[in-house]
Amino acid sequence: MAVSVRMDPLLERELELAAKRQGLTKSQFIINAVELALGRKDPYALYQQVMREVAEEPGSEALTLAFAGEPHEPYDTERSRAALIAKLRAKHGLSTD
Repeated sequence: MAVSVRMDPLLERELELAAKRQGLTKSQFIINAVELALGRKDPYALYQQVMREVAEEPGSEALTLAFAGEPHEPYDTERSRAALIAKLRAKHGLSTD
């Protein structure tokens, strides 16, 4: 079924850019937005479904055990940011002031 929607030109331009960034047509983008608004696309429910499917896969225990020793610490963005800034300053000969 075809649906026609009138919107502000600026909003339409923002829609076009957002769809382009995601590699979608405007129609696909709008359909995704409507499905999300209606609760047909719940990211948490999708995550739960994927986790259940992964758990049911043969060999999933071996995969879980393989990554059991991996650190699960949160990513320290401030430390990484400071290190990146220091590296860029050194590369470009800038002082730390």
